[in-house]
Amino acid sequence: MTSPGSPSEARSLIIERLVGDSGEAAQVIGTGRGMAERAAPLLQKSLTSELGVPVTVDLRAVEISRVAEARSHAGDTFAMTIIASATSSDAMTVVIDAPAIAITVCTLFGGDPEMPASPIERDLSQIEVDVSTMVIQQVAQALNGSGRRSLDLRLPVPRAMSGTEAKRHVLRDGAAVRIVFGISTPADSGTVTVTMPQRIVLASRDSAASVSQDDHSASWRARFSEEVMRSTVALEATMPLARLTLGDLADFEIGQVIEFEETAQSQARLSARGKTLFVCEFGKLGQNYTVRIRHPYDAGQDFIDGLMPAAAGRA
Repeated sequence: MTSPGSPSEARSLIIERLVGDSGEAAQVIGTGRGMAERAAPLLQKSLTSELGVPVTVDLRAVEISRVAEARSHAGDTFAMTIIASATSSDAMTVVIDAPAIAITVCTLFGGDPEMPASPIERDLSQIEVDVSTMVIQQVAQALNGSGRRSLDLRLPVPRAMSGTEAKRHVLRDGAAVRIVFGISTPADSGTVTVTMPQRIVLASRDSAASVSQDDHSASWRARFSEEVMRSTVALEATMPLARLTLGDLADFEIGQVIEFEETAQSQARLSARGKTLFVCEFGKLGQNYTVRIRHPYDAGQDFIDGLMPAAAGRA
């Protein structure tokens, strides 16, 4: 998972984890619709060029949603890719449904666009996943934009997921905008759904408008009511103790002393409402115990670090 690159980005991610980063609905939908309307003709042109036959791309919906609902309308068979940007590991989640996959595969390999494509009611083949990735790449390029409006997506996109992998992949939840494009031939129609966190959409809008820091602060006040910003949050600092077997734990006795690991002091975690926010260093200032913030918590790196002791044990 990508760590925030600046204090303001870290603040944005922390507030999103605690209360859900969202903007005023009309503003978010308006910004998302503007992006989608600019992208639709570019996407139609690029897909027609890649497939070799005319296809129609139309904008079907722009609505408020949640990132966790990105694949909820795709049915049992679909392909999905999560695209990172310079500031976010999940700036865009793109899902292409089975009818759209069937259309693109059929037309790419010489099928008659005037005839219905055979429906896909099974796990996708490797070729179908590759074609889905190609379509998602075209969608990302069309939406990415350039200049001040650019989303700064990391392209080319990762290879699409499908089947059990796509269905079980954990999506970091948050307020989002959902954009649905239709891909059609005279005989068939499918959809490509793009889900973007609202913080990404709003950041793009703010960048295009070249807002000052004062304007940025004002937008935060408009986004979150004064009541929310004044609410108190209980902080909890915890330190890792030790890694023990269940047998060791079962042998514990009253009065037994347990040693901290050597690195425990530098691995304290600062949390609020069950969400870990920072990795800290435990210390003491005068008569008071303290924690000093080292860096924002990175869940992806923490997961990888948790695997390392297990891997070492197996070796």
